[in-house]
Amino acid sequence: MTKGSIFDLKRFAIHDGPGIRTTVFMRGCPLDCWWCHNPESRQPLIMDNTATGNDGSTHRRSRTALADGLVAPEQVIEEVARDIPYYDQSDGGVTFSGGEPLMQLDFLMKMLQLCRGRSIHTAVDTTGYAPSEELGRIVDLVDLFLYDLKIMDDHAHEQEVGVSNRLILDNLKMLTTRGARVIIRVPLIPGITDTNSNLDAIIEFVKPLPGIEEVSLLPYHRYFRHKVTDPELAAKLAGLQPKTEAEVSAMSRRLEAHGLRVKIGG
Repeated sequence: MTKGSIFDLKRFAIHDGPGIRTTVFMRGCPLDCWWCHNPESRQPLIMDNTATGNDGSTHRRSRTALADGLVAPEQVIEEVARDIPYYDQSDGGVTFSGGEPLMQLDFLMKMLQLCRGRSIHTAVDTTGYAPSEELGRIVDLVDLFLYDLKIMDDHAHEQEVGVSNRLILDNLKMLTTRGARVIIRVPLIPGITDTNSNLDAIIEFVKPLPGIEEVSLLPYHRYFRHKVTDPELAAKLAGLQPKTEAEVSAMSRRLEAHGLRVKIGG
């Protein structure tokens, strides 16, 4: 039986796609973004539901019982389906996020199939860094892709994220040629992804692609910093100064001037 691992399930999400949604956060990520808001996605699979403290005590490891080890797709979708009335009222659904959902492809596919059987709208929030043939296997099961674009310069992408961006860009082209609905999501990391040169490169790449519904600019925030335990990384993150609302609005207008539909936030 196919099983997988998640680290959280968030109900009534309004920033992970249209309408009211349930976001399923899946473990595993092939990227190493040092500003990652969900660093727990890279933790190893949890095989039981307790953790041992330094004093020998045990405690629960997760806010949701489904995140306490390997779970069956049916278990996850049964939880998701509890909110179908809210999806129906708001044109919402379920969003599979992470981490990178495609790192657990069989698990993801089964959940997508179960959602299709229940007429639940599906979105997949992806880095795009996965074998093209694997991404291609889920295209017909996904109603909407939330596709991350971070850094357009390949050398800078590899330096900051740990991998080349060539596969990511090729996969985005593949999705749009196959008729997928796509929302581009750009995390605005100060001085790294939010520069004029990077935004202009995103405009140049995205503008000719069919099927791009909008570009979401995701302002950097510090809400996740309590998750960071490494002192050097904490100091590095402390040096990032979030842009003001006026600055983010100017970035939005920059994209809109080229005919792109832009939304600030998820």
